[in-house]
Amino acid sequence: MDILESISQWTTLHPTATSVIKYITWVIVIFSVISIVRVFLRKSLPDNNIRYKSQKGIEVFGYILIVLMSISYFTGNIKDFALAIGLLTAGITITLQELILSVAGSFYIFFVKVYKPGDRIQLNGIKGDVIDIDSIYTTMMEIGEWVSSDNYSGRIVKISNSFVFKGPIYNYSKDFPFVWDEFNLPIRYGSDVELAKKIVIDVAQEILSEYVRESIAQWKEVVNKYYIEDAVVDPTLAITMTDNWIQLNLRYIVDYKKRRATKHLLNERIGQEFMKTNGKVTLASATFEIVRIPHLNIDKANEQKA
Repeated sequence: MDILESISQWTTLHPTATSVIKYITWVIVIFSVISIVRVFLRKSLPDNNIRYKSQKGIEVFGYILIVLMSISYFTGNIKDFALAIGLLTAGITITLQELILSVAGSFYIFFVKVYKPGDRIQLNGIKGDVIDIDSIYTTMMEIGEWVSSDNYSGRIVKISNSFVFKGPIYNYSKDFPFVWDEFNLPIRYGSDVELAKKIVIDVAQEILSEYVRESIAQWKEVVNKYYIEDAVVDPTLAITMTDNWIQLNLRYIVDYKKRRATKHLLNERIGQEFMKTNGKVTLASATFEIVRIPHLNIDKANEQKA
């Protein structure tokens, strides 16, 4: 008690010195908090660019806060240092908003089950298979870019979890692991169109029967879970008359991971069946018709010299 009374009396007798000591104490506290946050960032952020910018941002904000606090403190406008701590906390929140959003995004992904490792998704314009999810990043094996169809490019991409709050997330495998695909077959005019239609549908039903059977059960669950109408999962064929050929458009359902292989198999089998028709069904190609041949003037004199 004697020590506390002595300190109280000393602070009363020396208000200026007391004020300076308090100011220095708060400066030390602010620098200590900034140092702790920088160490945390250095250990937690794997990306060098984000780590560097975050640490610099915290450092600059700390200096600005100390300058403002110094002016306010010595002019007597701010006497409550709790406000200074509040400003520091708000500044840290603004500076680290990307990190905070990433951590919040990881909880959102986990609890809402937006996606999980093994899912094929498109996030922030990047498509790939999810191979890992941590507290800050979602790691994906990239698909596409310079590689055609749904093949791996070989690049492993890390995307901040904060992007789950910033745009749409396309999930190719959640609830319904099938996608609709289609391609066009140009048939020459004069071909047996009914025979062509029968060949295409028969081949599609044979190759896609397993996908159709599995997708029917999966789609029923989707209809029961979401507000969505029933859909046709059997292969369908549409015909379009163009200037050059009769176009058959085949639409079908397929496993999201076997889209390219299935399209190759369908094209190969349909082409083989068309060949067996002995010309009744012929694939068309682009043709050009010359409607007028320009008149050529030949110089007889030059012809004789030659």
